[in-house]
Amino acid sequence: MPLYVFARFHARDHAGEKLRRLLADQIAYVRNEPGCLAMDAFGSTRDARLFFIHSVWADEAAFNVHADIDHTGRFLEQVQTLIDHPLDVSRTLSLSQAP
Repeated sequence: MPLYVFARFHARDHAGEKLRRLLADQIAYVRNEPGCLAMDAFGSTRDARLFFIHSVWADEAAFNVHADIDHTGRFLEQVQTLIDHPLDVSRTLSLSQAP
């Protein structure tokens, strides 16, 4: 069953553009990972400092591989210096596909 991952990022003051670039750079890299079915990043239309990542994985095992690679670790280290809140990532299953 596919795993849907949502991540929310609110940039610190004056870090919005740097965060936007970091998220945009992450897209192409993650899309090429095994088990990644889709991945995109989004910016809020009402808050220039608010961003989201939505990704779809073949299953939780595929996401776990992604979560454990060095590139993801470096990305998270960089992100945490740019956001004004604790990391906010949710692993979810589709309610329409649930048994």
